[in-house]
Amino acid sequence: MYHQLVTTIQDLLKEHAMWFETFEHEPVKTSEEAAQLRTGYTIKQGAKALLLRIKPRGGQKKFIMCVLPGDRRLSSSRVKVVTDAKEIRFATQDEVYRISGGVVPGGVPPFGNLFGLDVYVDRSLLENEKIVFNAGDRRFSIAMLSSDYQKLVNPIVKSFI
Repeated sequence: MYHQLVTTIQDLLKEHAMWFETFEHEPVKTSEEAAQLRTGYTIKQGAKALLLRIKPRGGQKKFIMCVLPGDRRLSSSRVKVVTDAKEIRFATQDEVYRISGGVVPGGVPPFGNLFGLDVYVDRSLLENEKIVFNAGDRRFSIAMLSSDYQKLVNPIVKSFI
């Protein structure tokens, strides 16, 4: 049995008549592990979703989602610039679990809008025609067109890697 988000995301894609394909695989924790199991896709097409807690200048602490290619690392200094934050840190495992409704780190899909979060996507990920990501479970991935992803999530597109 997969996390309910797997069905939620598939239903959302069907409702909007968007192309997608699915992959059932062994549980993965890293982008590297996932890339080896997703036939026809590269690690560069993997959408890595990271939950961060930021404190914007003059604002309240809040959680955001940053989505980047699986082969890249987040630049905290770039995220601070992009979000105008003076403080930034990764969400703890407990915070990830709470915010995502029970998804464990490594399974979080790049749909921060489903959790009420602002979503920042690195523009280099959207250079791929298709992206692929864990869809709420470390054992289930979905691939879709990056243009459709943008329509559904309406992320803030910036460079932060």
